[in-house]
Amino acid sequence: MKRIGFRGVPFLFAMLFAGAVALLPLAAPSYAADALERGASGLPLPRFVSLSSSEVNVRIGPSFNHKVVWTYTKSGLPVEVIREFGNWRQVRDAEGDEGWVHQSLLSGRRTVLVSPWSQNENVPLRAEAKQAARPTAYLEPYVLGNVNRCDGSWCEISGRGWRGQVPQSLLWGVYPREEVD
Repeated sequence: MKRIGFRGVPFLFAMLFAGAVALLPLAAPSYAADALERGASGLPLPRFVSLSSSEVNVRIGPSFNHKVVWTYTKSGLPVEVIREFGNWRQVRDAEGDEGWVHQSLLSGRRTVLVSPWSQNENVPLRAEAKQAARPTAYLEPYVLGNVNRCDGSWCEISGRGWRGQVPQSLLWGVYPREEVD
């Protein structure tokens, strides 16, 4: 069984400002309006959620009788729910791996990974939702952030001691043009 923690837990790179920024409370998510299907739960498919536990077993099928194929070891990681079967959710992670997770191990809290497809390209965290706005920090690939809100182009994300704006296209855990309040 492989244990996955997404490359040793992401972290904030090169903080450029002094002092901590207060965290904003998480807003209730509004799911992609163009979702074509609803699952048995009544929620849209696909949709993004996050892991609610620091140990989440992923199985090859939707029951406790199915073999565990790997275990996530980081609470809060975003995953995409792509199917539902009873209390089980088939999820896909940022690396494209799919498996089944019990719904009790998932949360509606929205989180994102910063450009997990990039190897070495740091992403500026900006003070305002503008390309010309000053960077307040640079985020390495796989930094995990909380989603405060997204307007369809930019998302305000935060972590312990930091908050700022990132273009939505550089995040995994929100859909293109999705608005999150």
